[in-house]
Amino acid sequence: MKVKKAVIPAAGLGTRLLPITKSMPKEMLPVINRPVIHYVVEEAIKAGIDDILIITGKGKRAIEDYFDRNFELEYYLRERGKERELELVREISEMVDIYYVRQKKPLGLGDAILHAEKHVNGEPFAVLLGDDIIVSERPGIGQLVEVYERFNAPVLGVETVEWEAVEKYGIVAGEEVESGLYKVKDLVEKPKKEEAPSNVAIVGRYVLTPEVFDALREVKPDKRGEIQLTDALRLLVGNGRSMYAKTIEGKRYDVGTPEGWLRANVELGRLAGILR
Repeated sequence: MKVKKAVIPAAGLGTRLLPITKSMPKEMLPVINRPVIHYVVEEAIKAGIDDILIITGKGKRAIEDYFDRNFELEYYLRERGKERELELVREISEMVDIYYVRQKKPLGLGDAILHAEKHVNGEPFAVLLGDDIIVSERPGIGQLVEVYERFNAPVLGVETVEWEAVEKYGIVAGEEVESGLYKVKDLVEKPKKEEAPSNVAIVGRYVLTPEVFDALREVKPDKRGEIQLTDALRLLVGNGRSMYAKTIEGKRYDVGTPEGWLRANVELGRLAGILR
């Protein structure tokens, strides 16, 4: 079955970017002249996905407004002959079919994914975290879709990180079956450096199958009361489900941190010719 649906979790509180995220969703922070989530939605579209569900939360209305029509603004631009700007704002509202559901309590990424069950309706689906930008010749999520279509199994996007950074990620233990492609044997959520099975880290892109929802309901919340997607995926692997991890070719920017957001603006600004 083709992957035609994507889920973008965007309900997090953005605490690493306070105080600006007190009043602005982190997904709406500008990178050059577009918000972060615009890049994420574009990545899904370029991979052939035409149905997107965004998981929002309290204070995230700006995301819905951004992808909606703004007739007052369009009238203003049309009356003043600003055709280029008018075309730009119209394109945003016509990019793709976007739907929304609200995660009422911040109970973790796994809980956010559970909110997508009715929408995906038994189909395989992509997951793109709303605060990661991936710049690549082939869409990052598209690279995972290609692996899914080969093996008909869930696929995790990964990259090799410094050993000192493994505590920040879900880490894969697996067998490299091709260059940059791993058969997953186990997963560990944010292990200590000395306990990590590898430094191959999950980085915010997934292609999942519907059985993940039962696994999410089965796993127990962590010590913070959150349901972790990594725990559910680990349960599936432990029950014998084949799963793969694909190193994403391209450059990833974690704009959920001040350093990552600043780096994205500087480096993408240089690519666009705006900065030298």
